Amino acid sequence: MAVNSFMVELGTPAHDFTLPNAVDDTLVSPADFADAPALLVAFLSNHCPYVRHIESAFGELTARYAQQGLAVIAISANDAANYPDDAPEQLAEQAKRAGFTFPYAYDEAQVVAQAYKAACTPDLFLYGPAGADGRRPLVYRGQFDDTRPNSGKAATGASLATAVDAVLAGEGPVDPQYPSAGCSIKWKPGNDPA
Repeated sequence: MAVNSFMVELGTPAHDFTLPNAVDDTLVSPADFADAPALLVAFLSNHCPYVRHIESAFGELTARYAQQGLAVIAISANDAANYPDDAPEQLAEQAKRAGFTFPYAYDEAQVVAQAYKAACTPDLFLYGPAGADGRRPLVYRGQFDDTRPNSGKAATGASLATAVDAVLAGEGPVDPQYPSAGCSIKWKPGNDPA
């Protein structure tokens, strides 16, 4: 059964974090991309069919927009003890398979997922440029596009692309915005924010 994203209030600032990058064992933080005009924080996983359905298109779209200044940090927060396909070494394999050119961090303690109010994979949070206070406002949250596994439709990223285009053009949030649907975050006992 699919779970929908919480649709966090627009304007909410991006939360700071530092997490290990499963791809190269470095640390990654939003501060690493302070000068980027847009930052996408994407909660993904390796085992989820909803992510598998879009992963190649997601890799292509984000690589294309990286040339225009979009920074991306993907995060998996799933409990790898119970879902070993989402362990860091498996995330590194997924990144290679899907053509991800961005950091893919592992949130073992699940505190970043809780701070962002991530509910599912994929769950996408797009932030605009930092304001005078140095904080980035949330301008888009929700679906990659309207395709789902077994829908017969190819993933295009149309919903996310429209939002990224608007941010990079200096425009405000786009309407309408639809929740993402996907596999629930696999919380460790006691961590589920429900």
